Amino acid sequence: MNDNIKRESILAVANNLRWEVGDNLHDTLMESIYENATSIASKVVLYPDKKPAFSLDRTLDKILTSKYLGFPIMFLILAVVFWLTIQGANIPSGLIANLLVDTLHPALKNMANSIGFPWWLSGVLIDGAYLSMAWVISVMLPPMAIFFPIYTLLEDFGYLPRVAFNMDPLYKKVGAHGRQALTMAMGFGCNAAGVVATRVIDSPRERLIAIITNNFSLCNGRWPTQILIATIFIGGAAPAYLAGIVSAAAVVFIAVLGIVFSLLVSWGLSRTLLKGEASAFSLELPPYRPPRILQTLYTSLISRTIFVLWRAIVFAVPAGMVIWLVANINIDGVSVANHFINWSNPFAFIFGLNGIILLAYIIAIPANEIVIPTVLMLTVAKLGMMSVGAGSGVMFELDSVTDTAAILQAGGWTLLTGINLMLFSLLHNPCSTTIFTIYKETKSVKWTVISTLLPIAMGFTITFFVTQIWRLIF
Repeated sequence: MNDNIKRESILAVANNLRWEVGDNLHDTLMESIYENATSIASKVVLYPDKKPAFSLDRTLDKILTSKYLGFPIMFLILAVVFWLTIQGANIPSGLIANLLVDTLHPALKNMANSIGFPWWLSGVLIDGAYLSMAWVISVMLPPMAIFFPIYTLLEDFGYLPRVAFNMDPLYKKVGAHGRQALTMAMGFGCNAAGVVATRVIDSPRERLIAIITNNFSLCNGRWPTQILIATIFIGGAAPAYLAGIVSAAAVVFIAVLGIVFSLLVSWGLSRTLLKGEASAFSLELPPYRPPRILQTLYTSLISRTIFVLWRAIVFAVPAGMVIWLVANINIDGVSVANHFINWSNPFAFIFGLNGIILLAYIIAIPANEIVIPTVLMLTVAKLGMMSVGAGSGVMFELDSVTDTAAILQAGGWTLLTGINLMLFSLLHNPCSTTIFTIYKETKSVKWTVISTLLPIAMGFTITFFVTQIWRLIF
């Protein structure tokens, strides 16, 4: 519509108003209309011979939604958020672990012994249930308390809608929704929170795709495993002066690989089980605004961090009991854990893993945070290293990466084992908190089962091919 047509429309409205109001009021209305029109035109109409007035929102959008700069800036911001989360969580995680694991755990054991608790009851409740809860809190709480506030600050500032805008063409090509990018980003903090975040997607079909693929976001419970294994095996295979860079690159590669898998699986689902075209995505980019600090802290710490942490604790406590029981119940003089490890080793070797890893991931379904403590506990028990750790069925971690590497290598771990564990950590079933959340959000056993089994099927498939190729080459 050109300016003449706009002016004629405005005059027609004004002339109609002239019949109903006096000339003075008519002039006032006309002046107001033209002032509003001029104000709007100055913001949205670009004239080739006139330099537009400076607009901070427009300037930022030109940069953040740029065809060439949008994605690099997005990955840079994501990398900074990960770095702040990982580095910022180290000290508080250590302090919480020192309090709950190193101080309170022995105190509770001494108290149980002093009042005459049976050894098995003390083991189940303190070495199992309590210790599992302590590890989950110490490993899970600090990263979430950092990641979720940062995520909410970016959301309040107005940047996250720009991420959805940038990612929409990519997700549309695979039959998904642009807002799936936001739910994937939330999944890097916690997959259960990412599943809940899919409520922003209106289309039921596209929301299901986002729910099923959210597990490919590397949640904070899996970052410690990735970093430790990358440091020991990937960094250990590189020259000393490159070890840190190579290790970090390996972890970033796994995170990016998860995004690639989310796109591939979205494409496959949209053409098989969830056929359909991507819906029209109408996104209004909100103005940039200063974040609301108090509301951000409440939203991120109370409604997200505490809510997710509580669910994880509820599932982790019985898992800790199971861990202690399988390590301490003996059949023919051999623990249930070792029976399973011996039985599953031949199967696990096909995928470049071992029976300890399989058992750890089975009994650590309630929380990825306890995978490494469980692996170490099972390894020293299997090898009979009685001087390491705190006893049978007691999960532990070591402060020294070198000592941890020595235990794993004594258990037969190789570079192939490390690579496949990193892949399997990305591609395995969701934790029980996420599985429960998927069911609550979908109200469907079918989609909950698919969401649970699809990643682990992919994990075994990918590790199988990596193992076969590795053995052909080396």
